[in-house]
Amino acid sequence: MSIQAEKIEVPASMAESTESIVRYKKICKSFDEVEVLKELDLDIAPGEKVAVIGPSGSGKTTLARLLMTLEEPTSGVIEVDGQPLWHKEVNGELVPADQKHMRKVRSNIGMVFQQFNLFPHMTIIRNVTEALIHVQKVPKQKAISEAKQMLDKVGLSDKLDNYPEQLSGGQQQRVAIARALVLKPKIMLFDEVTSALDPMLVGEVLGVIKDIAKTGDMAMLLITHEMDFARDVADRIVFFDEGSIVEHGPPKEIFENPKTEKLQNFLSRFLNGNH
Repeated sequence: MSIQAEKIEVPASMAESTESIVRYKKICKSFDEVEVLKELDLDIAPGEKVAVIGPSGSGKTTLARLLMTLEEPTSGVIEVDGQPLWHKEVNGELVPADQKHMRKVRSNIGMVFQQFNLFPHMTIIRNVTEALIHVQKVPKQKAISEAKQMLDKVGLSDKLDNYPEQLSGGQQQRVAIARALVLKPKIMLFDEVTSALDPMLVGEVLGVIKDIAKTGDMAMLLITHEMDFARDVADRIVFFDEGSIVEHGPPKEIFENPKTEKLQNFLSRFLNGNH
């Protein structure tokens, strides 16, 4: 069933459902005949850091892409800060939303991808100020000031006038993080942000994210294959397999006392170095 044809009655509680900053409700996603997400329910509380782990192809990245409106759910409802993302309320029913509504709700979300997606023809400072100035309409001098502070926070205050090609992969990914953070999102998505990096550069990027997690009050959804990082940063670990959540809980419980055979097998592969 396509979401475009779907009408859903608005739950009476939706107006008050602000205890979750993000809520996936009965989300299904199929690509042709392949069902990638199966009636997924997942809530993320304001400020909560949630790490999503699981084998390749288990649906982890689709989770983030649905939230960024890069992929459309086949059915179900996603709410961000109490507002439906892919739907809007009309006469007590949820109907497919227009682009304007989706952009407004999505403005609460920042995302850092595997690839850095920086503008190659722009300096680092321009890369970070572009959306501030043109999307959020922040005055140019204020935008530059805020961008400088954020680049300082990720350890790149000496690279303002450089171009992306003059930076290492790790430095480019830190610019991408600064560019997302400067927009002050309520939730940040990190999708395997170190997978395209040289192993020598992984630590510097993970270190920056750890610092942000400690000091920031925004929620985070961290899709990662770095188990030590997930254990250090997350309040809760969600283990995905074949489009469903198999287990979730505090890091200590997930890593030290996995209950299902699937999670036990997954973790033993990592412990033995077979990623």
